[in-house]
Amino acid sequence: MKFIAQIDVMPKKEILDPQGKAVTGSMKNIGLSEITNVRVGKHISLEVEAATEVEASEKVDRACKQLLANLIMESYEFKIAAV
Repeated sequence: MKFIAQIDVMPKKEILDPQGKAVTGSMKNIGLSEITNVRVGKHISLEVEAATEVEASEKVDRACKQLLANLIMESYEFKIAAV
């Protein structure tokens, strides 16, 4: 069975996010000073072949822990859906 995973990887709250800080500063420059505390991360979409949704979830979790996220500086969450 094929599943699609939608993964969001974000810098941990206690980690400085220079890209988010730069975007926050730029919001003021374009007249959107109401927008603050921007955090910039990454979104990953992938397909996984697995017998069950639980197995697909385990595979995606392993991929996140071992490759897609730097667990020292980033956190992740994901959603799985059958194709």
